[in-house]
Amino acid sequence: MTSFGDIYRGKRVLLTGHTGFKGSWLAEWLLALGADVTGLALAPATTPALFDELGLAGRLHHRMGDIRDLSVVRQAVEAAQPDFIFHLAAQPLVRLSYEQPVETYATNVLGTVHVLEAIRLAKQPCVVVAVTTDKCYENKEWVHSYREEDPMGGYDPYSSSKGAAELVVSAYRRSYFSGTDSPVKLASGRAGNVIGGGDWALDRIVPDCIRALQRDETIPVRNKVATRPWQHVLEPLSGYLQLGANLHRASAPGALQPPCGGFNFGPALTSNRTVADLVQEVLKHWPGRWEDRSDPKAVHEAKLLNLATDKAFHFLKWQPVWDFPQTIERTVSWYRRCSADASEAPSLTARQIADYAADAKRLGISWAQ
Repeated sequence: MTSFGDIYRGKRVLLTGHTGFKGSWLAEWLLALGADVTGLALAPATTPALFDELGLAGRLHHRMGDIRDLSVVRQAVEAAQPDFIFHLAAQPLVRLSYEQPVETYATNVLGTVHVLEAIRLAKQPCVVVAVTTDKCYENKEWVHSYREEDPMGGYDPYSSSKGAAELVVSAYRRSYFSGTDSPVKLASGRAGNVIGGGDWALDRIVPDCIRALQRDETIPVRNKVATRPWQHVLEPLSGYLQLGANLHRASAPGALQPPCGGFNFGPALTSNRTVADLVQEVLKHWPGRWEDRSDPKAVHEAKLLNLATDKAFHFLKWQPVWDFPQTIERTVSWYRRCSADASEAPSLTARQIADYAADAKRLGISWAQ
């Protein structure tokens, strides 16, 4: 695979959170691009786990460690000597953040500090993409989309921790990594609600659907009217990789310097659908039933959330590839086939990455040419 100008081939990449859902997909794609990947993460948080299904422990430099420990992160950076760092390690669940606020802030905020501090102390020239979320914005429950210059915030511990992580990234960039002569190029990526095969987390609607369908049970839907920017996991990952590639090109002497702030990677507006819409679309590909389990006493979750992606389009030439029906079809197809035969996970994951890149090329999207 020669996407992204073949920039990642032979490059050393440190990927935090490589045992998670998004991290496993990104590790698989980086390996396909020819990168030399080192991963730093805790053990997978679910059983099953995509990381195990893909056999990634034996295909990259697998380091177990907690980003809440600065010494662990420093050792990983020094050992990897990375050309690129993709920081994905996080506590990623809103509802769990209500139960574990201290762990959420320690991982998402201080963990980000540790990654950036390790880079600062190592004085290692590299490109850094710190991954946060669309929930980093102060949510006003308005219908128009959030732009990168909108204020950070967050009602719940998870969302506010990600807003705080964005402030950390901004402070480190301006304090230590600014200027055309900086050996470190730092930016952040903010994605919408990411779905795709291999996510087994609790309290996420697609894994909840799949678990119920596998057992021929009714799907419990707790927030049917909430609207989210649903996107296949490969959409934001292509954005992170394109952002990293552009920052790497900007490292060349005399290169035009792109903005190094935050970038939204979201789907087309037609993919902003309710939870009920998503479940109905899932049932087109795996027949079953669902019921409303709304709880008026449940913890607060946002009702409306959309992202504007103009900045990514204009500066990175990035745009989404798969629409809402394609995203659901690809996601359900992965689960149905791997439910029948788990050994298909590696080949099916690799095939979906290749199909996504081929579709991007047909659409004329720059990173795939």
